[in-house]
Amino acid sequence: MDFGFEEGVAMALTIGVPAETMPGERRVALVPDVISRFVKQGIEVVVESGAGLPSFIDDAAYESQGARIVDRETAWSAPIVTKVQAPSEKEIELLSPGAVLVGLLSPLDRPELCILLAERGVTALSMELVPRISRAQKMDALSAMSAIAGYKAVLVAANTLPKFLPLLTTAAGTIRPASVLVLGAGVAGLQAIATARRLGARVSAYDVRPAVREEVQSLGASFVELALETANAQDSGGYAKALAEEQQRRQVELLVPHVGAADVVITTALIPGRKAPLLISRAAVEAMAAGSVIIDLAAPNGGNCELTKPGQTVHHAGVQVLGPLNLPSEMPVHASQMYARTITALLQEFVTSEGFMPKHDDEVFRSVCVTSGGEIVNERVKSLIPA
Repeated sequence: MDFGFEEGVAMALTIGVPAETMPGERRVALVPDVISRFVKQGIEVVVESGAGLPSFIDDAAYESQGARIVDRETAWSAPIVTKVQAPSEKEIELLSPGAVLVGLLSPLDRPELCILLAERGVTALSMELVPRISRAQKMDALSAMSAIAGYKAVLVAANTLPKFLPLLTTAAGTIRPASVLVLGAGVAGLQAIATARRLGARVSAYDVRPAVREEVQSLGASFVELALETANAQDSGGYAKALAEEQQRRQVELLVPHVGAADVVITTALIPGRKAPLLISRAAVEAMAAGSVIIDLAAPNGGNCELTKPGQTVHHAGVQVLGPLNLPSEMPVHASQMYARTITALLQEFVTSEGFMPKHDDEVFRSVCVTSGGEIVNERVKSLIPA
């Protein structure tokens, strides 16, 4: 595959950190602690003034680690630009032709954006596409952000639920623990299980992949068994695969009583590049007791619940269905720290004191590189672009 690079040719010595402009986004791509690593390598880092303020990082903190505070245009014109959210069309126009852009670019959900990046001549590296291999664990931004989302989802549910989560024995009597059901036992789901258990809830979990049963049980939750054939429900990367239509319909039916018995349901099921699978029907919501809560972490991709409206709270039959779009941003301090570490780990694989040095035969580079040399070079993204 031609990535448009000449082997061994360095491309940049400056990294830009512009402020995030998406409404509600409070994270920043790089924090002072990681910037010092680049500075020690002789790489200049320029940060847009005020970029860190939503994460409680002032300009002085960046300057203390060797970064230079600049205006918006200067940050965007850097040869390497680091981002959290994908850029807008206007922001793409600020990129220098031939620049390197690194961030959560949503290429499988927004492939049309990749066309604009290719036309601009940008080398785009998408953090969502970091492969699940041992060497790349430190670069796995998606898992880091999913862990935060799973943790925060439980806190939001506990705050919304009109009941205690833990068992309480008081002078006024004993309060039974709330029942929490987690659908999907990936990184977000497992973190949600662990958090709900720490808060004292009675937790159960379901995943289409039988292989995660031991992980669920090791966290003190019970694993929900459905009379459904799911032996081939996991791909080679460890992600859940889409079920056949009849299996999907049957799964929704079988989950109704389990959803109905829960005080809180947290859904986390996502298949990259596809609409979120339906897990909770209207009938399942109506089977829940009044006051119950559903937190649908798949809301950005349409939601796992039939009633979910992305970014909104739906009230139905006494049940609240929340569709949060960006829970990691609600914990910007640690979310920024964790994200910055992953993006730094990725960049340091391909940035030397001489500049950006792509490696054509590197598995990580091939996975994350979406556009280069004026073309979309990632086969998964290519397949989503209409002829």
